[in-house]
Order: sequence, then structure tokens, then C-alpha cells
Amino acid sequence: MKSLRTNAGAWVVARAAAIVACCWIAGVAAAEEADEVTAKKPVTPPLKMTENPLLENVPKLAPAHPTDPALLEESINRGIKFLLEDQNKDGSWGSARNTKELNIYAPVPGAHHAFRTAVTSMCITALIETGRTDEATIAALERGEQWLLDQLLRLRRATPDALYNIWGHAYAISALVKMYDRVPGDEVRRGQIRTLIESQLDYLDRFESVDGGWGYYDFRTGSKKPGTDATSFQTATVLIAMHEARQIGVEPKQRTVDRGIAAILRQQKPDFSYLYGEYLKWVPMHPVNRPGGSLGRSQACNAALRIWNDQSITDQVIAVWLDRLFARNGWLSIGRKRPIPHESWFAVAGYFYYYGHFYGAMCIELLPPAQRQEYRDHMTKLMLELQEKDGSWWDYPLYNYHQQYGTAFALMTLVRCRGEAKS
Repeated sequence: MKSLRTNAGAWVVARAAAIVACCWIAGVAAAEEADEVTAKKPVTPPLKMTENPLLENVPKLAPAHPTDPALLEESINRGIKFLLEDQNKDGSWGSARNTKELNIYAPVPGAHHAFRTAVTSMCITALIETGRTDEATIAALERGEQWLLDQLLRLRRATPDALYNIWGHAYAISALVKMYDRVPGDEVRRGQIRTLIESQLDYLDRFESVDGGWGYYDFRTGSKKPGTDATSFQTATVLIAMHEARQIGVEPKQRTVDRGIAAILRQQKPDFSYLYGEYLKWVPMHPVNRPGGSLGRSQACNAALRIWNDQSITDQVIAVWLDRLFARNGWLSIGRKRPIPHESWFAVAGYFYYYGHFYGAMCIELLPPAQRQEYRDHMTKLMLELQEKDGSWWDYPLYNYHQQYGTAFALMTLVRCRGEAKS
């Protein structure tokens, strides 16, 4: 029996070897034939970015009717009026008051100092960008700027797991850059501002994720160097602020920038939607990671990569995602004003609404001038329709910060819709 098994095994091995040899010979012949055919025909070039099938057949709205410039300015003025009347006595904006039964995780006092710093910075930026020079606006600006100059160096990580300070550092840099240009003749003030920007860049280096990029929670380890998974949109926010700092000659560390860019690219999908965070990389088709869930993030991520010279973010990519933003705006809008984060379709959280539109307005500015107005018309129409009776905008109930950040985002968005004459 043993001999039969041995002989049978030898036959099987020999037969298999013969089949493999025949297949190899046939494969070589087929390859040679294919080479001859290829040599006779032109080689098909690799797929170009402009031929990306995932960027085709994207929904697009009909052109919007242009908004009367007077109505646009009236809306901006109502928003400014809200901010002036809502400013705290100490010059800041926002507070921990106005709570609800379901409050976002915000360990005191550090989380609220971060929220107030970020919101105050945004309000300062918005007021400067509107270009208003009346006495009331300048007085509010000076009080807000003084609060930021006095308080910014106190901004720290709230707890080992809560890194809301990242938002404060990023938006403070943007505000400081605007402040730097607002009073060009005061060199002492400008020197102080540059020093503060350098300090914020240092904090962003310090609180960068161990994997590169930035996130606002570290539920992994709570380590000195955060073990957080970077989120695509917060990383984009920081990179845009860093690019703004460069415009006045304050350079971020290139290694930190490169690691941030790499973090976004790891979360980029072929259609230029972006994962919410790296921790979701094994579930890329989770609703929050699909185009409808990415509407509030893709704008910021595309803008960040484009200004840092990523050649894959073409005009087509920018335009396609603006088309998506307006044609599929309902997915973002359904989440607006819902009190529970990510409870809406595609797991959209309300606080992405005005955030996404602000960075959408930034993307409009990245397009050639001839392509901008159509998108500005759509953006203006949305912002004007959603303004509240008191002149504010808000999308998510967040203690007493939501009307302030929503109004700041909306004002910065509308400023970018004024057109070339007032850009």
C-alpha cells in the first residue's frame, strides 16, 4: 500500500510539473504576442486627474440669481451689529452659560478657555475682514484684540484627553495675522504679534499627534505627545492657519507641515471625500466618510492641500466639491441645529454647517476669477436665507459660543462673496 501511495504521489507531482511547464511556455508565447501587438499600437496613457471617473456626473445646480449688493451689505451689517451687542465686558466673545441637558464634553476650566479663545479670535478676524471703520466697530475690535493679547499665552490643553486648545491656537494665528496688518505703523505691536504667533506655532508642534496632524481628543493614552488619531478637518484648519502665518514671514516647521499634509492624504479617498478621522480608516464606507458626510470637511481639506501646493487638487476638484456642496446642501442642512452631534443623515453634526461653508468660500477664491461668481451667488443666497432675526447665524447649540462662531463664520463667508471689486 505504501508503494502504491508513493508511486501515485510521484505521478501527481510529475503531472503537475508538466502542466506548469506547459502553462509557462504558453504564457511566454502570449506575452511575446502581446508585446508585438503593443509595439504596433499606441500605448494608452495613464488616467489623468481630469479623467477621474469619480469626478464625473456630479450633481450641479442651475446658476443662482445674483444678490443685490445692497442686500449683501445689509446682512453683513446686521451680523456686525449682533457681535457688537453680544461682546463680553472684558472684550471676549462667548461663555459657558446657556447650557442644556445634553452638553458636549468640556472639562473646566481649560475647555471653555479654549472655546472662548477660538471664538474671540474668529470674531476679531470677521470684524477686521468686513472692513468697517466706524467708531463702534473699532472700539469693539480694540477690546477684543487686547483680551486676546493678554489671555492667549494662558491657553493650554484642558485635560490629558481633551485638546480643544488646538482650535484656539489655530484661529488665534488667523486673527493675529489680520491684526498684524490692521495697524501697520505700530512696530511694537507688530513685534508682539509675531512673538505670539511663534508661541502658537510652538504649541501646535507640541500638541501635534504622534502620527502627525491634529485631533481634539486623545482617548488612547493621554500622553505628553498626544496619541490621538488626527482628524482630517482639524488638521486642515491648522495647516491653513500656518500658511497664513507664512504670509507675514513667520514660518512653521516644515517637518510639522509635511506630517500634517501626510495625515490628510492618508484620509483622502479617490473622490476627494475625506475620512472624519484616521480611526475610521477600516470603515471607509461608513456614512460619515461618504460624500454626503464629507460635505463639511472636503472644502477645508481641499483648500489646505491646494495652498500647500498639492498638484492633485485641481480647479476641477475644487469646482466638483463646490457643486456637491450646493446641490447636496440638504445633507448638511438636516443636521443644522440638532442638539446631538452626528445624529443626522450621514452622521453629519450641526457644527459643520457654517464651518464647511466658510472653507467653501475660501475654495471659491482658489478658482480662476471667471469661475467664481456663480458659486458666490449660491453661497450668498444660502447665507442670507439662514440669518436669524437678531442678525446672528448658528448651527449647533454649544453653551454660549454657537451664535458667536456661527456669525463669525457667516460674516467671513459673505465677505468673500462681495466680488473682485471688494475682495
